Amino acid sequence: MADPRLIDILLDEQTILWRNADIEQERRIAIFDLLEENVFEPQREYPHGYAGPYKLTLSVEEGRLALAISAADGQLLETIILGLGRFRRPIKDYFAICDSYYQAVAKATPQQIETVDMARRGIHNEAADLLIERLEGKIRVDFDTARRLFTLICVLHIRQ
Repeated sequence: MADPRLIDILLDEQTILWRNADIEQERRIAIFDLLEENVFEPQREYPHGYAGPYKLTLSVEEGRLALAISAADGQLLETIILGLGRFRRPIKDYFAICDSYYQAVAKATPQQIETVDMARRGIHNEAADLLIERLEGKIRVDFDTARRLFTLICVLHIRQ
């Protein structure tokens, strides 16, 4: 019986050099929301017809995103490697708008916060569409899953 969803997600802690409380909260929320509801359907056939649920480990190796997909019992099924070149700009833009958002929350009017938040959502949505496109033929994900995965990809890129 197919069960195309994630039941566990880990970030390679060696990849993450630094994160502040705001970023840590974003990470926790993204993982919680992902595990609550997601669509994650690798397109390759696995031994014995295994079709989920899955565990996922995200890491960055030599400038590439590695998605290590495992069965529920922890057996590695495959690792998908994606070049990150097309994600560099969305990641940079997302960090910049998040900084603006956190500053706005501290001292801006509700209208200013809403304006910055709308811009943040727009960048996030575009990046989710890009991720869906880059995963095409490899992993089928829905839009909300792609948005949350993009958040986690950003967490892996913090270099301060």
